[in-house]
Amino acid sequence: MNVKINMRKTKKLIPRGAECSSAEIRTKKSVSLQLDQGNACVRKETIMKNSKTYRLVVTAMLIAIATVLNQFAVVQLPVGGGVTIFSQVPIIALGVIFGPSWGLFSGFVFSLFQILFGLSNFSYVKGALSFVVLVLFDYVIPYTFLGFGDIFKGSFKNRSVELTLGTILVCFVRFLCHFISGATIWADWANGNSLDAILIYSLTYNGSYMLPETIITVIGILALNKFLFPRLDENGVLK
Repeated sequence: MNVKINMRKTKKLIPRGAECSSAEIRTKKSVSLQLDQGNACVRKETIMKNSKTYRLVVTAMLIAIATVLNQFAVVQLPVGGGVTIFSQVPIIALGVIFGPSWGLFSGFVFSLFQILFGLSNFSYVKGALSFVVLVLFDYVIPYTFLGFGDIFKGSFKNRSVELTLGTILVCFVRFLCHFISGATIWADWANGNSLDAILIYSLTYNGSYMLPETIITVIGILALNKFLFPRLDENGVLK
């Protein structure tokens, strides 16, 4: 038995409310999707703001720790320099945690604090050129470059080797800067006026504290690499 269905009559049997409900459902889904996307953007912006705030807080804290540690040297030499307990570690750590650019910025800020606490050294030098050499080679360049301690990241399979070599490199750069200033603006402290006497003086003076300082810093960075760095995410937050 064949049954013919009148499509017009069937269409009339579908309530108008049902059609509206389908349209409303599509609209609600669209609005819900837009709200979810909006909430995701808000959450992302909040995370980014919190990340920046967190980075600034951690940076300020570690620079403060480095500054305090640098003021309490175990061995203090007469015209600057000394052996400290891990004073370089916080600055190198900032470069490891937040990247080399941020590390250099942190090192530069740290160098400004060192200038502030070392203003008495400026009384020993005379002339504009000597002031420039003192600022650049005893403070700005060596301390800023500490933030470059993770320069060998990705160069070796062993992370400890990368950090050890990076730490040795930045410490050597610091020694080289102090050696240059020692052979120029601090040359009057040498035992003799000959070039050899001046170079030997600068080498022994600056090497006497930079060698143990380098060893101590390497130990501190390797300790952080074992107990802290692997537990941090890409934003420097504990996992």
